[in-house]
Amino acid sequence: MTARGDGIDGKRILITGAARGIGAALAERLSNRGARVAVAGLEPEALNETAARCGGPAFACDVRNRLEVDQAVEAAADALGGLDIVVANAGVAAQVPMVGGDPALFEQTVAVNVLGTYYTLRAAGARIRHEGGYALAISSLASAINLPLMGAYNASKAAVEAMANTLRAELRPSGARVGIAYFAQLDTEMTTRGFSTEAATKFMSKYPMIRHAPLEAGISALEHGIDKRSRIIAAPRWVRPLLPTRMVAQLVVERVVQRGLPDILRTAEGETVELTTPQSPNRPDLKDAR
Repeated sequence: MTARGDGIDGKRILITGAARGIGAALAERLSNRGARVAVAGLEPEALNETAARCGGPAFACDVRNRLEVDQAVEAAADALGGLDIVVANAGVAAQVPMVGGDPALFEQTVAVNVLGTYYTLRAAGARIRHEGGYALAISSLASAINLPLMGAYNASKAAVEAMANTLRAELRPSGARVGIAYFAQLDTEMTTRGFSTEAATKFMSKYPMIRHAPLEAGISALEHGIDKRSRIIAAPRWVRPLLPTRMVAQLVVERVVQRGLPDILRTAEGETVELTTPQSPNRPDLKDAR
């Protein structure tokens, strides 16, 4: 059973990327703990379903658009009477080889995962800059240990980690805290979509020891970490011990993954791949909003 502190009940919380997956499950878990939860993201129908289960407001928001993020944060704060906690969860992934991959996928991944997280932390940071305030950035084990085919995701999640570390120092005088969540592959629709490509299937067949962990493991870790305003949240449990050993672990990974890699890369270079969450293409307002 998760140990309970006083960090959830009655807290006013905004979660981005909450239409499904980690964001939706976390929103429901926190609302069941007595939090007042607002959700933001794409996929309006699914997002509204999440909000209905949580009894809170939902705000359509493309995190690539700074103005939309500003508006969503302001609207959430108005609806909840302020903000205590923000969870910058919105993110995407795609199999993008560094050489021969589609650069547009790399650019879109960075736009969502890096700029989207920055816009969220920037806008909400002013609202949670108080005693009891907490910002949580959803990074990944991929920020520390980098697998092939995941250059865009690896780079973007490393940037998320760096931004959160920076924000922690900047918010420290206010009494607010900042946490980073590191997950291995959790069993979500995003993970299923991301590993459904031919190249990923070949890769996973070479390394059957790689398994998707239950989503519950991640949600329970998040619940406990948010309750305590933790600096580090990790799931499954074996992830946390790897973080301080990242340099050594990376050397091991680079050697281990060589088996069959040339063929896997050729497959990836010839494949048409989509982001795990479709984004609105060619939006004219995005450039101006940045």
